[in-house]
Amino acid sequence: MSIFDPHAQINRAEYKIVVALERLSEAFRVLFWEKGKALGLSPIQIKFLIFLLFHPREQCTVSGLAQAFNLTPSTVSEALKALERKELLQRRPNPEDTRSRRLMLTDKGTAVARQLANFADVMVTPLTSLATSERDSLLEGLFQLIVHLQREGVITPQRMCFVCTYYRKTDSGHFCNLIRKPLEVRELRIDCPEHAPRRQLQK
Repeated sequence: MSIFDPHAQINRAEYKIVVALERLSEAFRVLFWEKGKALGLSPIQIKFLIFLLFHPREQCTVSGLAQAFNLTPSTVSEALKALERKELLQRRPNPEDTRSRRLMLTDKGTAVARQLANFADVMVTPLTSLATSERDSLLEGLFQLIVHLQREGVITPQRMCFVCTYYRKTDSGHFCNLIRKPLEVRELRIDCPEHAPRRQLQK
């Protein structure tokens, strides 16, 4: 029985959710291509530019991108070479690790990245129309799905609350030991600068 068989989906909400997520992934693909075609950029090049625009320097390396996007270093390097040819990116010496180079956007690259960074805004409007409780339930469900996929080795480790050493689930909700305060669902982070990964995730 396949999740993608319409007859199998009839009474299985979980099947319909998976199919809905697959449709959303297609929407992202379309949005990436629409943004990139005018600039001659591929979806992965767009992802790299946006990542480099918003993330701290220590994450902006070939290995950092490979981990973030579950790619091999060689695949990352090929995409970066194209960005360098377009004068959107520069490689600079890394004072913290002489074996690697830091990746830095040029002024042109920064301008292009800012232009691209709003590609998914069209998805925000329908979510703002949901009730707070509906958004909270959706967010928590997506967090749980991401954690499961990380535990199964499908996706690379994420810098999110549920797999952070500072995070604690309590009877009343969520708690962060770093800032020592309870967290509302909307305060949970999926990409946290202060994230400290747990040593081991139990399946």
